[in-house]
Amino acid sequence: MPAAAALTLHRFDAPAQWRTIELLSDLHLQPEAPRTFDAWREQMQRSDADAVFILGDLFEAWVGDDSRSDAFEHRVAEVLRATAARKTVAFMPGNRDFMLGEAMLAHCGMRALPDATVLHAFGRRTVLSHGDALCLEDVEYQRFRAMVQDPAWRAAALQMPLAERRSRARSMRDASTAHQAQRSPALWADVDAAAALQLLGAAGSDTLIHGHTHRPGCVPLSPAAVRHVLSDWDFDGAAPRGNVIRLSAQGVETAPAIALGAGPR
Repeated sequence: MPAAAALTLHRFDAPAQWRTIELLSDLHLQPEAPRTFDAWREQMQRSDADAVFILGDLFEAWVGDDSRSDAFEHRVAEVLRATAARKTVAFMPGNRDFMLGEAMLAHCGMRALPDATVLHAFGRRTVLSHGDALCLEDVEYQRFRAMVQDPAWRAAALQMPLAERRSRARSMRDASTAHQAQRSPALWADVDAAAALQLLGAAGSDTLIHGHTHRPGCVPLSPAAVRHVLSDWDFDGAAPRGNVIRLSAQGVETAPAIALGAGPR
């Protein structure tokens, strides 16, 4: 399991007084999707959870923390700052915003949530991951991921002018979109079950929560283990979608985003 083995397990201990943790991922926020931004902002403002964990791909693309003062990025940061002033907000990098670093985290008051994290909360261990490192069938992507996870590659990329980084990010997105358009969504790589079970075994857990695949649901991995998959968010298309997973002492609950009528949280 070469790609998944690169995931080092980190630990997050939830305070005993927490009653609910809300998880979401794959917002893909961008100026061209204003309704999705509004739905996410409403979720952050109205959630009654003690903490919000964002499991990657908050942004459609993040080219470096020096972009955080740009108009749209600033709007997102203000929502994060306001939420973090009231509750814990933690961020795990995804495949679209892996360049988001310490400066942005500090600016927004967010806690870093490395991939993968073992969440100790409500008497259980739950493994949290963005999910891309577990999609082992996508060999081409795993090569790309190994490259961009290299600190030397990131340091070199950040030396480029911001405009050039934006241009390269657009080119990479366009290439990814074209590649996906050539294949049916049913054929897109999914999380490798053996890799997921190995990760759970190392963590002493029976529950994995991740995003990335855009295939929401609860998937059995074995008679004793499951993975819960978060939805991507899209409120600008013909069929709005987006969900959250809420963890509490009662277990795991999947709920639609508040903008879809989940009611006050």
